[in-house]
Amino acid sequence: MAVKIEHRTGVQAPAAVIWEILSDLPAWSEWNPIYPKAAGQIRYGERLQLTLALPGEAHRQINPAILDWTPNEAIHWQLSAMGGLVTTVRYLEIETLSPTGCAFSNGEIFSGLLGGLVARQLRRPIRRGFTALGEALRDRAEALWRERSGGAT
Repeated sequence: MAVKIEHRTGVQAPAAVIWEILSDLPAWSEWNPIYPKAAGQIRYGERLQLTLALPGEAHRQINPAILDWTPNEAIHWQLSAMGGLVTTVRYLEIETLSPTGCAFSNGEIFSGLLGGLVARQLRRPIRRGFTALGEALRDRAEALWRERSGGAT
């Protein structure tokens, strides 16, 4: 049975501003609390090189493969671990609600023979990490949008 962990937050900025921040992998080190190092290209099948830094957990290197992406909307990647006993699909999604307002969702779906067990064991640090990522992205996007729009939101 698949297990989903997600955080969702409102962002007072256009989808294009959020996408600009998300799609700039080398700049993740400037703002992203759970992926402090990121490299690679957002292209179908491309493997990313990410440092995963969940709160209270040891940092580790992961190399997920891009499954899907749509500018101004979403990035999805997949990772297999423990010899395929755990498979995850990670998503970063932007939902446009108005010209200057969006909902940002970031989550992960755990599947595989041990996927549910791993998700339950790591639920708290994952949830805290996803919350931190969502809030950091929101703050950065809103600041950038205020700067560009002369203070209007």
